[in-house]
Amino acid sequence: MKEWGNPLFCLHYEVKRLAAKKKGGNTVALVRRLAEPIARDLGLMLWDVRFVKEGADWFLRIFIDKPEGIGIEDCEAMSRAINGPLDELDPVEQSYCLEVCSPGMNRELTRDEHFAAYLGAPVQVKLIRPDEDGQRVIAGILEDYRDSTMILRMEEGDERSVARKDASSVRLMDDDFGGIEE
Repeated sequence: MKEWGNPLFCLHYEVKRLAAKKKGGNTVALVRRLAEPIARDLGLMLWDVRFVKEGADWFLRIFIDKPEGIGIEDCEAMSRAINGPLDELDPVEQSYCLEVCSPGMNRELTRDEHFAAYLGAPVQVKLIRPDEDGQRVIAGILEDYRDSTMILRMEEGDERSVARKDASSVRLMDDDFGGIEE
């Protein structure tokens, strides 16, 4: 990791288009298939792809990473490399803003390989519904992950099992049990 840490970087590129409705699959899945080899060729790992609406605007966010952390120059390189192929594929029917970002220090774990890579790390889990103690947010060390279930070692030392389907989000924490966001 670089001396200054691994902050969140985003490169924002606005794309305006008037396109016909697209057929043939989910936007995120199409973009993921397009972006993975491009990221790999640049020495990057594709962390995640999201297509979200915020207010009146649509955002296509491509999250990239590499072991030593990424900088704005990596975001710029990925943005330039994917822009042409993305225009050619044209997977989005409405205007959108393309953002190429780092996943940040408090990155969200969304895929099986994310959980496997961060065994032993402190995580914050936001539950879809409050647990039996009325808590919606829990924190612990990710001890194991199998069959879509997380095993967390809690601060008190006991273990707790949480099914991934019961969590609205799972994020890395930058320290042991501190700085929990609510």
